[in-house]
Amino acid sequence: MAMTMHVDVVSIEELLFSGLAEFVVAPAEMGEVGIYPGHAPMLARLKPGVVRLKIPHQMQEEVVYVSGGMLEVQPQGVTILSDMAIREKTMEEGNLWDEKRKAEETMKNRVTAMEYAKLEVELAKALAHLQGIQKLRHSKKGLT
Repeated sequence: MAMTMHVDVVSIEELLFSGLAEFVVAPAEMGEVGIYPGHAPMLARLKPGVVRLKIPHQMQEEVVYVSGGMLEVQPQGVTILSDMAIREKTMEEGNLWDEKRKAEETMKNRVTAMEYAKLEVELAKALAHLQGIQKLRHSKKGLT
């Protein structure tokens, strides 16, 4: 049986992954880092990019796009905190383009400053998701 460690990937909105992994690869600011069970404790800033998790008994890696954040490695496990994160499995580019269009249309017909601010946040979120999808697809093309 392969050695494993506990990994949590968390965004502001939700817990994206919590479970065992054989290794983690993350986009640290100073370069990509690989973490295996027994890794020395560390704290690193993450830049936008792809986090890859090797899950026991799964052929394909779990892939999560992060907008940046922090990576913490402790003896009890690895924690990745990100403002915004998207699991590859849940990305639907078409839906995100629809959300962007709806937010833009509604912004044209805004009623109050508060509603306008909320819509700006929704628009920024949809755009960040789209950028994440595009970066993820671009990085995958470079790997094949």
